Amino acid sequence: MPLTGFQHEVLSLLAAARTTDGYVAGGAALHTHERSVRISRALDFFHDALEEVGAAFDEDRAVLIEAGYSLQVLMSQPGYVRALVGREGRRTQIDWAHDSGWRFLPTVRTPDGFPVLHDVDLAVNKTLTLAGRDEPRDFVDMLYAHERILVLGALVWAAVAKDPGFTPFSLLAQLKRRGRHRHEEIERLDLTQPFDLAGAKSIWLAALSDAETFVRSRPADEVGCLYYSPSQDRFLAPLPDTPLEDQGLVTHFAQTGGVLPQPAGLEIERSR
Repeated sequence: MPLTGFQHEVLSLLAAARTTDGYVAGGAALHTHERSVRISRALDFFHDALEEVGAAFDEDRAVLIEAGYSLQVLMSQPGYVRALVGREGRRTQIDWAHDSGWRFLPTVRTPDGFPVLHDVDLAVNKTLTLAGRDEPRDFVDMLYAHERILVLGALVWAAVAKDPGFTPFSLLAQLKRRGRHRHEEIERLDLTQPFDLAGAKSIWLAALSDAETFVRSRPADEVGCLYYSPSQDRFLAPLPDTPLEDQGLVTHFAQTGGVLPQPAGLEIERSR
């Protein structure tokens, strides 16, 4: 599921007309799979350079207005614009924002043809987002990433590459403060299926415990990396006390713009 028909319509229109760089990220990008659990109410367009944000907004606004869409700017400041886009009674919020180009993988394309941040980078970003704010939607998204993309411990271990202000342990300490939500908070979200809050809390506590065990098991010279299996063509969390080569794993570090692991040609499935 997960993007609404109107959001797909907007993405297709902008993908066909855009000349500026940028990519979809955030909750909407995380939940493009048919089995995703949440519909995001906003589209997030990220840009590696601060000056690209204003240029992309100006270009997108012109395309939308020419195509008959309304656009109401809700917030505008250097490096960030938020607007409400609508047409024929349908609408969605769009954010144009700046984010670091430091990531693990190159962007990929949505079915609409728009560049989107790779699943693994989306999950890494969501880990940092949840550490920085206590929102029910981020808790739901984090559980989805843990169960469908990569386990929490491996995400925590990798995420410090994007925010060097954290160590794996300080990031984990922040995450331990999250996940204390009430049923009515969860019910306000646009979910595609019932959400078992008690079950989710059990999964979250187990994930935190396993994550702490994981980060204690890894050597310091590997901090900030992912672990890639060439034979399975996917990222995994390595077992403790077993050399990586015996597990068929290699380290994979982030860089500006991201890079495909070797051998190239990675397509990671969302479910394991």
